[in-house]
Amino acid sequence: MKNITFLLVAILLISGCSTTGNLGIIAKSQIDPGSLITSSRSFEEIGAAKGKACRHFILGIIPVGDSTVKKAIDNALVSGGDALINVSVTSSLYGFVPIYNIYSFTCTEVEGIAIEFVN
Repeated sequence: MKNITFLLVAILLISGCSTTGNLGIIAKSQIDPGSLITSSRSFEEIGAAKGKACRHFILGIIPVGDSTVKKAIDNALVSGGDALINVSVTSSLYGFVPIYNIYSFTCTEVEGIAIEFVN
């Protein structure tokens, strides 16, 4: 009985949710997406890449960090590459003591195949 009570209290104090979506291609923030669509450019696959970006909220009003997809893509391509193809984007929100919103954070995670455009 003591374990069940502890489990119920833990569930009430920690909560979270997550969503996932899929995209065909996402490019680095420095690349013009219009030029990618209008001109057919060759590319080479570099390999699997994964990036994550998080933002923390203290007392629900003080944000720290950057959880945008742009930041997650830049983090995924930090070791090389111009874009990701076959991309999966996951956004998660976690709250600790959600009733009082003392601390929470949200993260965006991208995963795909890194490519490099050939001139």
